[in-house]
Amino acid sequence: MIELKHVSKRFTTADGTVEALTDVNLTIRDGEIYGIIGMSGAGKSTLVRCVNMLERPSDGSVEIDGRDIGALSEAELRNVRRSVTMIFQGFNLLMQRTCLKNVCFPLELAGMKRHEARARAMELLATVGLPDKANSYPAQLSGGQKQRVAIARALATDPKVLLCDEATSALDPKTTHSILELIRRINRETGITVIIITHQMSVIEETCDRVAILDNGVVVEEGEVGTVFANPRSDAARRLVFPDGAEAVLPGEDSGERRLRVVFNGAKATKTPLITQMAIDRNIAANILSASTRCIGDKVFGNMLLGIAGGDETVADAAAYLTSVADVVVEEVKNDV
Repeated sequence: MIELKHVSKRFTTADGTVEALTDVNLTIRDGEIYGIIGMSGAGKSTLVRCVNMLERPSDGSVEIDGRDIGALSEAELRNVRRSVTMIFQGFNLLMQRTCLKNVCFPLELAGMKRHEARARAMELLATVGLPDKANSYPAQLSGGQKQRVAIARALATDPKVLLCDEATSALDPKTTHSILELIRRINRETGITVIIITHQMSVIEETCDRVAILDNGVVVEEGEVGTVFANPRSDAARRLVFPDGAEAVLPGEDSGERRLRVVFNGAKATKTPLITQMAIDRNIAANILSASTRCIGDKVFGNMLLGIAGGDETVADAAAYLTSVADVVVEEVKNDV
């Protein structure tokens, strides 16, 4: 388990002191995929670098399995970093080394014999789907392939934690999806804890179990992904969940419509859209006031704001119908929200 307790981080610049993180408290459970999301400058990368002490907090502590890693010696900290590895947006591969030798590198540093390191590296390249690229150089690879090699290298020391700092930001949507699928599979098969830093809502929706929303160095919201995205409470969360100002398009109070917010967290896509199917099955007509949804594979992510004409019974029936679908969350939005 990883626990951040009252973590703050300040930097001194020519223009004065910058408070990058302020009193951050998070608990990340073993084996989960945990997302940290925020806009540029929110402090996300600083936060993830505090987890492995690449940045030392100005205040507070970071504990891994009950050990305050900020209190460790440099030798002890190096051992911790073998169990808390990291992948980056820019891949950070050694360009003069082949893929195989890139993956061997951390094993060589750990003192593993060359033939053992080579065998382990080949296993890892197979795990990420690139056994045929062992003798290729990074310059010969696509962005997605480079990130797969970076993941293989990060897994070389059998870590307990994988930190992903904007690891898919430089990739196209299809490649991003394949990398996220790979991370989920590795998490499922090995039980490794994954912390994903991103500014992309789709990455959190598709991958993470829980999420923390960071705004100007402060955690403004935290919890299960479905819960947080279904009912964002903070301004920062609303900006992320409704980037197009979805909540600005509302019926007037005299329209007679009630509003339901519908959040899709990986619901199975069907041939007939859910809102149309509800009209057919329950004779409930819904006015789609705003929508921001997308399909990733055969799953739907995003949200809709619906206007429902009728009284309490009709609204309750509509909510019950919609929530009967797996991975769909519904809440009524009051006029004063």
